[in-house]
Amino acid sequence: MVSLPTPNPRKTTSFRELGPVDIAELKQAVAAISDAQWGAASASKPNKFDALDKTEHIIFRFVSSLADWRQAYEGPLWSQWRAKLEPVLAAAVAPYGYANGVFPRVMLARMAPGGVILPHQDAMPAAKWPHKVHVPLFTNEQVMFRCGDEYRHLKEGVAVEVNNMGVHAVKNEGDAPRTHLIFEYYDADQPEPDWLEAVVAAAKTRQLQGQPS
Repeated sequence: MVSLPTPNPRKTTSFRELGPVDIAELKQAVAAISDAQWGAASASKPNKFDALDKTEHIIFRFVSSLADWRQAYEGPLWSQWRAKLEPVLAAAVAPYGYANGVFPRVMLARMAPGGVILPHQDAMPAAKWPHKVHVPLFTNEQVMFRCGDEYRHLKEGVAVEVNNMGVHAVKNEGDAPRTHLIFEYYDADQPEPDWLEAVVAAAKTRQLQGQPS
């Protein structure tokens, strides 16, 4: 009997504040991205999920299969942005203390004034193991992040792990866009869950049959 995919027990069940990080250089670079660049990058993004509504994304790293967080690829912009992103990523994840940490997904997300991310849970297996971390780069006091029954305003320059296994949502009721660096992170030395092999095999079978993996 195959075990049902259960989340990594190390993941937070609500919010986990990781602490302040220096975002000055990255913030300056993100501020220089034009609307046209945002639009072009978002048009070709792999994460076109209904719950994300009209939120725009610039993808740097992404998983090759929604069933397996261990297989990821670098987008064409990763090499250009790597030097600006890596110091922020390293500082944000320092509290975990992993000697062999991996970033399967790294992206920027911009939500316009009045924008929403609808209540949802990240159901795909590839989301069940890595930590999901947000670093706000531009925000306003009217942006609220919901995890379950808890609502928080995530402060600019403070890394926070959020519970993507429970129902979560975002609203920007302010008059300025909200832009976050969002990424996933896991410990490659942590033993893999017993359900992973079966889930990956099932995804490969669906792919061979021409179904979404």
